[in-house]
Amino acid sequence: MIEFKSKAYYQVSAALAFGSFIVFCNLYLFQPMLPVLAEHFSVSATKINWLLAAGTFTLAFMLLPWAIVSDFIGRRNVMLLSLFLLPAIGLLSLFTDSLTVLIVSRAIMGMALAGFTAVAVAYMAEAFTAKAFSYAIGAYISANSLGGISGRLFGGIITDHFDWQTAVIFMASVSFIGAMLVAFVLPKESKVHEDKMELSAYYRVIVQHLRNRRLFLAMVIGGVNFALFVNLYSVTGFRLIAEPYSLPLSITSMIFLCYLSGTVSSRLVGLWSQRFNPVLGMFTGTVMSLIGMFITTSDSLIIIVIGLNVLSFGAFFTHSLAYGWVSQQAETAKSTATALYLVHYYVSGSLGGFYLMFCWQHGGWSAVMLGASFLYMIIFALCWRLNHYAQTKVAWA
Repeated sequence: MIEFKSKAYYQVSAALAFGSFIVFCNLYLFQPMLPVLAEHFSVSATKINWLLAAGTFTLAFMLLPWAIVSDFIGRRNVMLLSLFLLPAIGLLSLFTDSLTVLIVSRAIMGMALAGFTAVAVAYMAEAFTAKAFSYAIGAYISANSLGGISGRLFGGIITDHFDWQTAVIFMASVSFIGAMLVAFVLPKESKVHEDKMELSAYYRVIVQHLRNRRLFLAMVIGGVNFALFVNLYSVTGFRLIAEPYSLPLSITSMIFLCYLSGTVSSRLVGLWSQRFNPVLGMFTGTVMSLIGMFITTSDSLIIIVIGLNVLSFGAFFTHSLAYGWVSQQAETAKSTATALYLVHYYVSGSLGGFYLMFCWQHGGWSAVMLGASFLYMIIFALCWRLNHYAQTKVAWA
């Protein structure tokens, strides 16, 4: 097992964090390009949004299959295969001027991205000691945040100065170099996975994970938390583009820099986990996220930015703790458990968009606040129940 602050700890945690950074750069690369591509292909904003949604949905869909495959061929092999597929798929997307084909290529990209995402945390849980893992997971989640921010900013800046094809070429180049570095640094696994099973047994394992209350409640907490976090940002974008702000899209997109406060809070998870109850941390992070949302009710742009930073700090804190909790609490098939967490995470994020956008369209920001507050209350109730089961050691329904 890799000990905290050892040479191997720094090498492996850095390699996994860098791989995560590349994955999320690729996932969100096209988001700032959507207005330009809508004009290029002469389609509506709704239709062009499939360039983002296709990758997110297929990523969620492929998490469990990749997790199962990793039990047979190894976590490291799956992660490296995932990373090396990214530049190839990115470059192939350049050989078309059809929006449909481009959407399909983004869907295939989502499938490849799922490979690394599905098993990286399980790899850490198996390779690190408990203390080392609690710190490494914070760095990993921070890399998720930085990758998402960088991918959005990179795609927007390069597309604005050159074109979207140039942005894809640059990202493919960075992805290939990154995959080579991860392959060089990441050590081979030293043991056969104890949770390796016959393929027919995975259905039972999935059902067992979902029936385990300590796992399932954390999965739902993570999902509802992400549904709130990512979609409150989306609605804020609509709010700032509309009157009385009427900000240009290039300025509005800069709100994603507020994700950086989430990067900071993710790094604090290890310190919290060593001293306090992780479930209490999920509750605390949700309280901070809720406070951040209420701060954004101000009409002042500066206060809104402050609110988004508080929101991000709390939401990432909750996510990091819930994500790590699922991996540590799963007694078998850890990669399947973490994949199930991410399925809840991304599916809830997609569904939450419809919910909060409905609130925005029918009642403005006040309705968004009311609808979001209802979801926050659900998280608080789930944290209370999870804490009860964690203390009583009751796991199965």
